[in-house]
Amino acid sequence: MGFVRLGRKVILACGIGLAAVSPAAAVIGTIDEVPAATLLLPYFEVDLGGGANGFTTMFSVNNAASTAVLAHVVIWSDLSVPVLDFNLYLTGYDVQTINLRDLLVGGKLPRTASAGQDPTDTVSPHGAFSQDIDFASCAGQLPSTDLPPNFLDHLQRSLTGQASPILGGLCAGRAAGDNIARGYVTVDTVKSCTLRFPGDVGYFAPGGTGDATNQNVLWGDYFYVYPAGDAIGETLVHIEASGLDRETSVAGQYTFYGRYVGWLASDNREPLATQFAARFAVGGAFATDFVVWRDSKVNQSAFTCPEVVGLRPSWYGLGQEAIVIFDEQENPDVPQSFPVSPQPPGAALLPFPAEAQVVEIGVDLPVVPTFGWIFLDLNTAVAAAGMNPPEDPLAAQAWVTVVWSSGAGGAAGRRVLQPPPPNRKVAISHDAVKLDSATGPIHTRPGNSPQ
Repeated sequence: MGFVRLGRKVILACGIGLAAVSPAAAVIGTIDEVPAATLLLPYFEVDLGGGANGFTTMFSVNNAASTAVLAHVVIWSDLSVPVLDFNLYLTGYDVQTINLRDLLVGGKLPRTASAGQDPTDTVSPHGAFSQDIDFASCAGQLPSTDLPPNFLDHLQRSLTGQASPILGGLCAGRAAGDNIARGYVTVDTVKSCTLRFPGDVGYFAPGGTGDATNQNVLWGDYFYVYPAGDAIGETLVHIEASGLDRETSVAGQYTFYGRYVGWLASDNREPLATQFAARFAVGGAFATDFVVWRDSKVNQSAFTCPEVVGLRPSWYGLGQEAIVIFDEQENPDVPQSFPVSPQPPGAALLPFPAEAQVVEIGVDLPVVPTFGWIFLDLNTAVAAAGMNPPEDPLAAQAWVTVVWSSGAGGAAGRRVLQPPPPNRKVAISHDAVKLDSATGPIHTRPGNSPQ
């Protein structure tokens, strides 16, 4: 997706045609852009000191069915500590756009309400083809109110790597010292308004009988929005659920939320991929970033500040089985990798240590050629996770998105996300090519050398 000029609101340049009320079907283990039970925003940034027009991340949650549905949103730090959750009510074919600046700077949660909390149909109005029903469990929770100042302070501290009083003086994320909030977001279909996190007892149960359901009806997209009004975006990661497929219902299988359900597969969510291929360009005026989300396979809680590689959290920083850097004549460069987490002391290559991050190719991940492609095998054994997931303890799901930019004056080496390059001319993003699925992860790299 290329730049979209934004005025006072975002206008999507693409549409989705719904030929019928039933969402499209797809194959479990193949992460494709079809309605799903879980959405993942793999990484966000919000400039907390940038004023009303500072850098922000926006995303949408959409309902592909005529049936009304509840969605549960969780904000996670970049080290996978949950710091906020709230509920969204969606009428049939509804869309809710969330600007994380409104939430993290203004303390404003999205205002939605089911028919029981919205008898005049003014908070969440429905259209002629849309169902509008009452979820009695949402009484007193919807419509949401603004966050109190002490909780807003907690969010800002937690997402910038500072100690939070609400977390008992502990930390939730990495401290970059730049007042940029970082993390990722998950959205699940639920049957009732809940304030439980995915790791809490009762949130998941087999066959969608917990708080979370297996309704594959959600779809969405996201934008990184620059102060000048430009944006780059991509579709959210769409994660389907099935209580019948053995890959998502048999204990011991690798599922998306496996670490939160004791690897019993009771979340019924398909996992992501473990190996990826992505091109890069860092020559002349070009720059490339990889946005990378990873699974530490650990149910992480707040920790003693600050984060320290190999100490806090116990899995940080995440290693990988292999990285192979190819130039355009197919000449390989194979930096030394260690397929264990945390990495051994003195490990030379640690480009993706966190659960959510943006990595500048040529800087955070050094490369010799100016143009080429990178093979990433992000599988890793995590000591703190033990022999999990049981079917393959070496497997580790991940997601990689590529962000490209170019600009006048040969200003290579700048970050695409923060700070925004003043001479940026073009920026696009797309997901990296997925070479496998964590339902059947591959543990070999080019050259056929097993890890």
